Amino acid sequence: MQKHIAFDGVSQQAVFGAFDSNLRAVEKALAVSIVSRDDGVDISGDTEEAVCQAVHTLEALRAIHQNGEPVNDITVSSVLDSVRTGDVSSAVAASKDTVAISYRGQPIKCRTAGQKRFIETIKKNTITLCIGPAGTGKTFLAAAMAVTAFRGKEVDRIVLTRPAVEAGEKLGFLPGDLQSKVDPYLRPLYDALYDMLGTDKVKDYMEKGAIEIAPLAYMRGRTLNNSYVLIDEAQNITLSSLKMALTRLGAGSKMILTGDVTQIDLQDGQESGLAKCAQMLADIEGIGVVHLHNADVVRHRLVQEIVRAFEKEENAAKKGKGAPRPYQKPFYR
Repeated sequence: MQKHIAFDGVSQQAVFGAFDSNLRAVEKALAVSIVSRDDGVDISGDTEEAVCQAVHTLEALRAIHQNGEPVNDITVSSVLDSVRTGDVSSAVAASKDTVAISYRGQPIKCRTAGQKRFIETIKKNTITLCIGPAGTGKTFLAAAMAVTAFRGKEVDRIVLTRPAVEAGEKLGFLPGDLQSKVDPYLRPLYDALYDMLGTDKVKDYMEKGAIEIAPLAYMRGRTLNNSYVLIDEAQNITLSSLKMALTRLGAGSKMILTGDVTQIDLQDGQESGLAKCAQMLADIEGIGVVHLHNADVVRHRLVQEIVRAFEKEENAAKKGKGAPRPYQKPFYR
């Protein structure tokens, strides 16, 4: 089985990658042979299905390039996953819509179908819970949506919070005021805001109270009106504390909770409430639940492989004896 796809010179350079590295990745993933020609590529393989999948992959990569997005190993991996599930159109569509504009004027777009689903869920709902592995852009996209709403004067302020739970290592006593104590825990949120607004602007908004950073424990008793509330690392929040956090929502506000149920750092027998909370609230109008997966990882290609390797080991351990750390199974709807 063999097929030919025509490519112009510009598209070849962008889609094929340095030394045809993207073509080699498609070859390996689909067990096909791809030979680049002056006018395009010849694709051959043992089965019609594999050749057709390779054709769909390269055509999707070309469309993503034409949408102005870079084509790299992460893009190739994401498109391959979409092709295997028969949802390649979503991967291309994700690269079209601009989520936000960085302070440098660069458009920020979804890079996977799962990320696009996350953004659409945020737009449709007042509260969104997003559960997914490391590197899927949960925190970054949530911050992008908050900044977009703030710039558009849809809300008066952005409130960032997360539980002050350490990831395995004990940090010990942290000197300074409240801001100094919580800064290490909120660094990912800071990084996302800096990309959106710039360092100076973020500091200025914080001084004016338009951007508020606070640990989750300081949310009790408050009502957050006209605010965009981001609760990060929600897998490290118990069910009772999640109830407290969710009921802070006031008039004219939106809330996004993000977390990874495979990285729970709670101690002393405490149980994460995120998965249970997602299950309990999934059918309430105005609340959306999104699950991102390995295919949505947009960091280095190896991050996808690392997530898969750990997931495989944890699944094997749970089937046998001595599971390393059980956690609540996510609810999928």
